[in-house]
Amino acid sequence: QVQLVESGGGLVQAGGSLRLSCAASGRYVIGWFRQAPGKEREFVASISWSGSSTYYADSVKGRFNISRDNDKNTVYLQMNSLKTEDTAVYYCSAGTTLGSLTRVEYLYWGQGTQVTVSS
Repeated sequence: QVQLVESGGGLVQAGGSLRLSCAASGRYVIGWFRQAPGKEREFVASISWSGSSTYYADSVKGRFNISRDNDKNTVYLQMNSLKTEDTAVYYCSAGTTLGSLTRVEYLYWGQGTQVTVSS
């Protein structure tokens, strides 16, 4: 069983930045997802185990950056130019790729961290 622990959420003003962390062991693809109140969970970004490949949802491309430090077993999501519509609970997930980062079977999930962007 893989344990995933997110941290770094909080309250920030629109236009600001936050960096989320996901402590995750094992050789997995790590994805970030988010779920806003009343909405379905949606994909945000993912990164291969080596860190050489990344994939982003169009809504965050150019604003968010995903990276990982395998020596620290940690994946980061740097979120810049935050908008009120980025408000959500953010989850990290560990999975295995079925050939590319667009085809990943996510197996394990963290408990989530709240991000609130105020106007």
